[in-house]
Amino acid sequence: MLNFYKKAITVLVGLLTVSVLLLFGALKHTFISQSLLPRGDSELPWRASPEDDTSQGGASEAIVLDDTYGLEYDLFIAPKAQYPAASVGLVFTDAKGEPRLVDLSRYSELTFTVKCSPANELALMVFTVDERVTKLDDFLTYRSPLSFFSCGEQWQQQRIDLTRLETPQWWLTNFDFKLSMSEYSLQQVPKILFASTTQSPQNQLLHVRFNQLELAGKEWGYVYCVAVFLFVLWTIAGVWLFRQHTRALTESLKRKIQQDRPLVAYQQLSVEPKRDKDSDAILRYLTTEYANPELNLEALVNAIGVSRTKINDILKAELGFTFTGYLNKLRLTEAARLLSESKDVSVGEIAYSVGYKNISYFNKLFKEEYGCSPKVFRSVY
Repeated sequence: MLNFYKKAITVLVGLLTVSVLLLFGALKHTFISQSLLPRGDSELPWRASPEDDTSQGGASEAIVLDDTYGLEYDLFIAPKAQYPAASVGLVFTDAKGEPRLVDLSRYSELTFTVKCSPANELALMVFTVDERVTKLDDFLTYRSPLSFFSCGEQWQQQRIDLTRLETPQWWLTNFDFKLSMSEYSLQQVPKILFASTTQSPQNQLLHVRFNQLELAGKEWGYVYCVAVFLFVLWTIAGVWLFRQHTRALTESLKRKIQQDRPLVAYQQLSVEPKRDKDSDAILRYLTTEYANPELNLEALVNAIGVSRTKINDILKAELGFTFTGYLNKLRLTEAARLLSESKDVSVGEIAYSVGYKNISYFNKLFKEEYGCSPKVFRSVY
């Protein structure tokens, strides 16, 4: 069994190592992120695009001050248009700097730090393609779900859930959608817009700065695949180890039974001629009376007339056992023989037949001797 345990430990250590490495790799690919700043290092190229209400007859203005390492701009909201507004968009571009649609469906959050002077309420809008109405050259036809956030004169960390943005009612009404039809897809996104709101201060210069602009998401597919693979791998390993354990246990029991056979009552003892008649009497009495549940050291003393001390000394010298140890050895060895040869006899009957009144005690001693319960011994052997 020692070789099996060594093999099992090696397999388990290997499985744990593989499992940890695979799970680490899966988690590394699960939590994805894409930084948009600095702009030159982003894998999603974009350019800042100021927008205002001048096309609607307004006088608002947006001025980009920096879009390289951070995003910094000024807004001036003039109450001339019916809906005064100014904003700065992050327009995604290709290698030539031309606008393009990007797939942001992998990402579920947009995080950034922002500060405004004076304090302000701003909106984040994500323009998305709706196949039913969107015309690529007309931004009014893009579905633009949004969320609002506050900013003050101190840096504030903001986290926007991109999966729970609200589509404006005017857009749904304008294209004859029901108000409940708020689903949108992030698979085709031309730009992200940071815009003023109806609560933005008017007739004064608004200074806005963004930092650490980052998209984040989770792709659980890697974890699911690794989990399924590890489940199959551990199942295969478990079945293999179970079979190896059964095989090793069988071989171990066979060797043990062969070693113990000279001790059992149903064979003639293969013991050298004894040193004296006392040792011969002790051994022969035990091998014929071991199945008696009333047998104890006092009964042996009375039967052969040898002192308790001498009985234990003789058994120690001849077989290396005390009286109790040798008696249990005889009983358990005979029980093992009966278990292996008598399929229809219950464990309790066998326990009684070899001298044990208490089945629980018999099971305990048997497991200590053979490393398994009587039932397992019978099924394996």
